[in-house]
Amino acid sequence: MRLIFMGSNALAEGFALLGFEIFPHATRDKVENVLSELLKNKENALVFLEDNLTRPPGTSLLRARRESARIILTEIPPLSAPDSYRPSVEDLVARVLGTSVLEKPDSVELETAQN
Repeated sequence: MRLIFMGSNALAEGFALLGFEIFPHATRDKVENVLSELLKNKENALVFLEDNLTRPPGTSLLRARRESARIILTEIPPLSAPDSYRPSVEDLVARVLGTSVLEKPDSVELETAQN
């Protein structure tokens, strides 16, 4: 199984220490090329992508998400703005279950629920 990271240099260094194949400063074109190769060769892979590389999704990214059980894609929020990260799966959850399930509970309600 290939372990792959594509994104900023700052994050790539950490993934390299973990033994990942890294593509620092990757572009959407690079993501498409790597995923196309993985699909063509029917390779198993765990792929971490910085979230800016997933929007808008390219053809190979969509195909990997839709067709391949061999390729696991995971988005990573940017280091500079982790609180603004919004995973693409939220759109699906909102369509199926409604936007209210994505709202953060008030801390008072959370404390009451925990007690």
